[in-house]
Amino acid sequence: MSRRVVNLTLDTLEDLPKGCRNCVFWELDPVSAERACAAGDPGLEKEAWVSQTLLEWGSCGKIAYVDGMPAGFVTYAPPMYVPRGNAFPTSPVSPDAVQLMSAHVVAAFAGGGLGRVLIQSVARDLTKRGVRAIEAFGDAKFGDHSEEESKQFSCLAPADFFTAVGFKTVRPHPRFPRLRMELRTALSWKSDVEYALEKLLGSMSPELLRPGVRPAVRSTTN
Repeated sequence: MSRRVVNLTLDTLEDLPKGCRNCVFWELDPVSAERACAAGDPGLEKEAWVSQTLLEWGSCGKIAYVDGMPAGFVTYAPPMYVPRGNAFPTSPVSPDAVQLMSAHVVAAFAGGGLGRVLIQSVARDLTKRGVRAIEAFGDAKFGDHSEEESKQFSCLAPADFFTAVGFKTVRPHPRFPRLRMELRTALSWKSDVEYALEKLLGSMSPELLRPGVRPAVRSTTN
């Protein structure tokens, strides 16, 4: 069984699950996201966001493959690229942190440690780029709410997932706690754990790092 993790690019974007490929929950503010969905072109907005973020900041996601099949992914970016982050009661994300937006492992591959591998891959990437920490908004009631709420907040990962892979709660909330992982802690695991992760991962793609710049302000048209 071969496993590998690669950067999210415009080419690999098509390997995201269909619902995630066309989702702009994080990438746009609530009003703009609603307009994009009403216009029927959220996939184009997603592609535009990935393209802009890659050009201006660099790698903004990872995809894990098992035997060539997409098995899981994570997306992340500085808070200035994630308008939805300002809509949470526990916002804002700390200025020294990058926000982890979505984290998902396909059900058929769950329980194999891919979630932890993806987070570790993100931690390595961001450490090379001088980032101090990762923060995320978790769903403390994941799987315990109405069908409508499940659809609305399906892009949030369970808060329990983040605590299981090393995040700590920095701002509690009964529904949407904000959690943080210090990258110096994430990369100080014992060598035998590091080796086990590398063995599980198999091989990693070369990182394409670019210096970060502040994004230009984008206008939203109706």
